[in-house]
Amino acid sequence: MPARPYILNELTWKAVRDARYEVAVLPWGATEAHNLHLPYTTDNIQAEEIAARATGRAWERGAKVVVLPLVPFGVNTGQLDIPLCVNMNPSTQALVLHDVAISLAGQGIPKLVVFNGHGANDFRQMIRELQPQVSVFLCVINWYEVVDPQSFFSDLGDHAGELETSVMQHIASERVLPLSEAGPGTARKFKIAGFREGWAWAPRQWRQVTDDTG
Repeated sequence: MPARPYILNELTWKAVRDARYEVAVLPWGATEAHNLHLPYTTDNIQAEEIAARATGRAWERGAKVVVLPLVPFGVNTGQLDIPLCVNMNPSTQALVLHDVAISLAGQGIPKLVVFNGHGANDFRQMIRELQPQVSVFLCVINWYEVVDPQSFFSDLGDHAGELETSVMQHIASERVLPLSEAGPGTARKFKIAGFREGWAWAPRQWRQVTDDTG
């Protein structure tokens, strides 16, 4: 299969040296358990594949865009006691984003899109702080918010539920175990109404919330 000219993972220096990319896309995921039927790297698989497909469409329309290699670790402070869930703190993410943006700015690439695939990653404050320091235009896209999923699913859940399972079945079905092997995904809710209704927020400790991580 020939290399796709918009996927850096597939390109050589010969292909890149004379290119004039105008937009770089940085997929960013997480490494965490996803119930009993989805792989630990679900967020990574989804972010990378959806970014590639979207960028491919943009390339076909003449956009000079390239997908950078994925950052595979996200904010998982509530899952540190679950084996092999890997946490990258927001402060570390901000440093990584800073270095990527500085690199691209020095190479004349004017725009950087963070293509996020993990709900606990929140890049908005990082971008607010970083934007005045760099010439690169910065923005973030949460792929799961591009289209309102409510019209497609009866019970979204918020982790390893209908949305993520359906996307994985579509883009990487060979990585999904039979649904008969999935746990129920039942999550214990906050007792305080404000947290349940969404106008107050606190991080959740997943061992206390669910028995099967999603």
